[in-house]
Amino acid sequence: MSDPKTRPAGTSWRWDRPTSRWAAAEAPSLDDLLQLGRAAFDSLPKHFRDRVGEVQIRVADFPDPDVLADLRIESEFDILGLFHGVGLAHAGATAETGRLPNMIWLYRRPILDFWAEHDDTLGGIVTHVLVHEIGHHFGLSDEDMEAIEAGTG
Repeated sequence: MSDPKTRPAGTSWRWDRPTSRWAAAEAPSLDDLLQLGRAAFDSLPKHFRDRVGEVQIRVADFPDPDVLADLRIESEFDILGLFHGVGLAHAGATAETGRLPNMIWLYRRPILDFWAEHDDTLGGIVTHVLVHEIGHHFGLSDEDMEAIEAGTG
């Protein structure tokens, strides 16, 4: 075994290999993703947040099987988030009585899988998913948002 006096800073000689910062890392928890989602929402411009109104951010490992069936999604890894509620464009058409709060769901395992396969930061992915779902809250379709994103590139 090597002399401890010659070890580079921040390394360990267990098995004669330095450890990396990932050696003790744990996957982000549901609460970690919720914190990222809240931070992403808080970082949005105030006038944008004000237009969103009351919306709850929730995190689950995967969507419920009913969600997958309703949206005709084959794999639980094919959906990163979901807006559930009454979008602003339809708010006047739905009675307030008995209406559940609007929610944006972030799905942890699909988000982590996407993160592992792409060069984006985890915070960047969570922000993108959150903004995408807020777009649905505003009444925009996936096609509308793709057109907006294409026009900004």
